[in-house]
Amino acid sequence: MSTPRIGAALAAALLLGGCASTPGRPYDPFEASNRVMYAINEPLDKHIARPIAQAWVDYVPSPVRHAVRTFFGNIEDGFSALNGLLQGKWEKAGNDLGRITVNVWGLGLIDIATEAGIPKGDEDFGQTFGYWGIPQGPFLFVPILGPTTARDGTGLAIRLWYGPTTYMNDIALRNVLWFMGGLDLRVQALDASAMVDRAAIDKYTFIRRSYLQRREYLVHDGNPPKKEDDE
Repeated sequence: MSTPRIGAALAAALLLGGCASTPGRPYDPFEASNRVMYAINEPLDKHIARPIAQAWVDYVPSPVRHAVRTFFGNIEDGFSALNGLLQGKWEKAGNDLGRITVNVWGLGLIDIATEAGIPKGDEDFGQTFGYWGIPQGPFLFVPILGPTTARDGTGLAIRLWYGPTTYMNDIALRNVLWFMGGLDLRVQALDASAMVDRAAIDKYTFIRRSYLQRREYLVHDGNPPKKEDDE
């Protein structure tokens, strides 16, 4: 999916949400339309995205899969380093820059940094916004992209807009990279999908709660403020 299309999807979710709000939960005022978006996404994921991701795991050799993950992981390490600097997290930023430097020796396709014990910072623009006190805003569910918030969705749009593939002139190669990056992310979420299927009676509520809790955990570096749980 191209950057303009992702932006359009986020905008559509916001517009649809404005037409059907649920005042009961301030963090999910657009629950009614979010559930519609989730209902649209579920068969797409079940019958298209998940089978493709599972086939990738089942039939593609492990070295190829690891090379793809390392390639895209290096890009994410670069953005993580930038966000670490924006938050004054010098050690994390240094680790991310170190990972990129070390992985150059593996041509960007072998994750030497992980083998050497250099941890990922895993920082993003949504976390940076949260660090600087910007509230998360309403929860949103966007087909294909999945759960997000106004804050995280804005951060994702910035990340995608300034990503290296945005400026590629070779449209075919750019689209292949977009597809492979999305596929790798879906592969990483296979275990989480299986857990949702086993554990959740109301999958939408389970996903929303898990997503919001995880994002708060990341924004506060593992020490989020305690909140009364109303679910």
